[in-house]
Amino acid sequence: MALLRYIARRLVTIVISMVIIITITYYLMYLAPGNFFDIQRFSSAARSTSVTPEQMQVLIKGFENKYGINQPIWKQILRYLKDAFVFKFGPSFSNPTMTIEELIRMKFPVTLTLSLLSIGLAIVLGIPLGVIAALKRNTWIDYSAMFVSMIGTIIPPYVIAVILVICLSVYLRLLPTSGWESPKQMILPVVTLALGPMAGIARYMRASLLDIINQEYIRTAYAKGGIDRAVIFGHAMRNSLIPIVTILGPQIAFLLVGTVWIENIFRVPGLGQLFVNAAAMRDYPLLVTSTFILALAVMVMNLIVDVVYALLDPRIKFQ
Repeated sequence: MALLRYIARRLVTIVISMVIIITITYYLMYLAPGNFFDIQRFSSAARSTSVTPEQMQVLIKGFENKYGINQPIWKQILRYLKDAFVFKFGPSFSNPTMTIEELIRMKFPVTLTLSLLSIGLAIVLGIPLGVIAALKRNTWIDYSAMFVSMIGTIIPPYVIAVILVICLSVYLRLLPTSGWESPKQMILPVVTLALGPMAGIARYMRASLLDIINQEYIRTAYAKGGIDRAVIFGHAMRNSLIPIVTILGPQIAFLLVGTVWIENIFRVPGLGQLFVNAAAMRDYPLLVTSTFILALAVMVMNLIVDVVYALLDPRIKFQ
């Protein structure tokens, strides 16, 4: 029952947070200079196929009636919130023949695959790196491992992406610069996105294992004649992995936000590319929905991590 009450309270918090986030996002979009029709007029002029001012006024009026953007802003927000909580977002400005949920359904598998491959690679590399650094503390191996993790922490993913493209694609010609059709094309986006979370996992793993190694029960295990492999992998590793669960939520959030940059740099046809195009086109419904999806995913992921952490560690109580 305590678990269910805890989840219910967190869900209520998520709903309130989503209302606040959507309201702020909607107001920012409303106050931002330029709109969808300004972009269209500029594009039409660039193509020398501009419509007359009278035709444009008719188009704008019909457009505003269709999307309800001629209504007061608070009415627009209430209508959006009502539809959003049943995951009905309506058509976007730039793709009026398709609903936003259909666009997301088409793009989401690509972003999910990119995120899962990246977090999987980060875990597979980050945990051994942290363990090796802890077991070889204050040696050149430790310093080298932490130097690698520090690079992943301090350098933004888009800078790492440019460096990898220049080194591996331009000079060495080992990998393609963009695309998502073949496994070879997936390597650079996945590695770029995984470096940041891998660095965080490695640093937490090192600190956690060092803390566990100095506990009394580990000394007792050694005093009873336990060898390194049995003590480390049988006792220390299991408990040192628990704190790693707590950082997986923020790391996955980092991945979700990072896909926006990485998908555009490597031309990956996922949600990130869709949302950046929406921002460029002033496609407000799609842009607000992108904020809704990313914020909801981050909060739900944090809830799952908190529940799993409490289940793994009996000392944590649901309050």
